[in-house]
Amino acid sequence: MRNILYCLLFVFSFNGFSQELNCSVVVNAQQTGNANQSIFKTLQNQLTEFVNNTKWTNKAFSSQERIDCSMVITITEYSGEAFQGSIQIQSSRPVFGSSFTTPIYNFNDRDFAFRYLEFQNLVFNPTQFESNLISVLAFHIYMILGLDADTFAKQGGDPYFSQAQTIVNYSQQENFKGWKLEDGLQSRFALIDNLMSPTFSAYREVLYRYHRSGLDVMSENTKKGKEEIASTLRLFEAMNSRRPNSFLQRTFFDAKADEIEQIFTDGPNVNIASVKETLQKVAPMHSSKWSNIKF
Repeated sequence: MRNILYCLLFVFSFNGFSQELNCSVVVNAQQTGNANQSIFKTLQNQLTEFVNNTKWTNKAFSSQERIDCSMVITITEYSGEAFQGSIQIQSSRPVFGSSFTTPIYNFNDRDFAFRYLEFQNLVFNPTQFESNLISVLAFHIYMILGLDADTFAKQGGDPYFSQAQTIVNYSQQENFKGWKLEDGLQSRFALIDNLMSPTFSAYREVLYRYHRSGLDVMSENTKKGKEEIASTLRLFEAMNSRRPNSFLQRTFFDAKADEIEQIFTDGPNVNIASVKETLQKVAPMHSSKWSNIKF
């Protein structure tokens, strides 16, 4: 009887708490001209298992709390164990009191080179470089975790961003692009460096208020939620005056532009003229969407 009880407790704990991510991983090798080779399918299967079954934090996540995300790896060329391509990462989170999800992270990492041998072990070490394949995936996973946490609590993403910074620090000792200052203004280095800089502190304040005081309120009081989102977006103005069209601002609106357009073209009326003026100022690259806001 005791053994049966232990088994039931084990099954309950296994099913009740799981890893942090519910991630779809796709490896697209069409551009190589050899997309049907088994190595690409093996890589996709191994990465799916690695991302979803690795324990990335010390927190217990219920199955309902797992973060929905996707990674699309496009291989452009390969030779032997050397692969070159890009990786598109997206994540979302549910909106309180609704059946909707809201996009949080949308990043196209174009500097993705790695070495991979079919069926090799994939193991993440939080303090030591294992491979560029592991480092790039782990970096973006901690970005997903950090940004998601920031939407639920002020500065909630701190421990995850700290780990992402650690990954940058030990990975830049290797000869792969994306980890160093000289790798450009849209690299992994630039992303975490900007995110942790006081210059861009408004970005994280926007993440929290937009979601917790804005979207999560709309199911109970749509107008109040919309007004909070409008007020929150204006926080970008001061940041934009210091660093116009910054990388972080662009990553936010790359993820949110369609959603913002929809929010302000439907439901209770708010001061649309003021909202459009702010949006045209801080995110001019999406001006065609802002021109559609005519409620």
